[in-house]
Amino acid sequence: MKFVAFERQTQGTGASRRLRKSGRTPGVVYGGNAAPQNIELDHNALWQAVQKEAFHTSILEMELNGQVTKVVLRDVQYHPFKPQVLHVDFQRVDDSTRLRKKVPLHFVNAEQSPAVKADKCLINHVVTELEIECLATQLPDFIEVDLGQLHKGQSLHVSDLKLAPGVKVVTHGKPNPTIATVVEPMEEVVAAPTAAPADDKKGKKGKK
Repeated sequence: MKFVAFERQTQGTGASRRLRKSGRTPGVVYGGNAAPQNIELDHNALWQAVQKEAFHTSILEMELNGQVTKVVLRDVQYHPFKPQVLHVDFQRVDDSTRLRKKVPLHFVNAEQSPAVKADKCLINHVVTELEIECLATQLPDFIEVDLGQLHKGQSLHVSDLKLAPGVKVVTHGKPNPTIATVVEPMEEVVAAPTAAPADDKKGKKGKK
């Protein structure tokens, strides 16, 4: 994906507030062999871009002053309740840049699994994204999680994922985190009607 950025000449809270009122969003691009640079982006174009999953996970092409630089999105700050991006951070990358970045999981084939098809179970997605470490050139847009072989009583773990060469999941000390579990269907219990107490029945018969 490609986007256009512009040099930002002013800094500070007041300047950023005025910038947002004019329809622009302040940002910073850092990393590589260059110093951090203040930038600004058209807010409407940026808002449309952040709605797309690929904008958060892919290597992006940033056009600035006629030059194109490869970057990845590092942080987005949103307004608490307005549909507005307050600030964005990008990191410059090249073929030698090693990244740690969260990528989404795309779950497939759940309906074809024996757990769902035969046993009418449900598949619970324990996590929907994972942090990975790899070279920037190896960064996947997403990780596919195939649920097609899950049986009743089973779970899927990080070790079950098929990752591209050079891509490693960061588990933060956990030996083999769970990705998805099979949830057995709940049996519906129909309660028997409650009989009226004997005293109440006698009392009703006595009233005329």
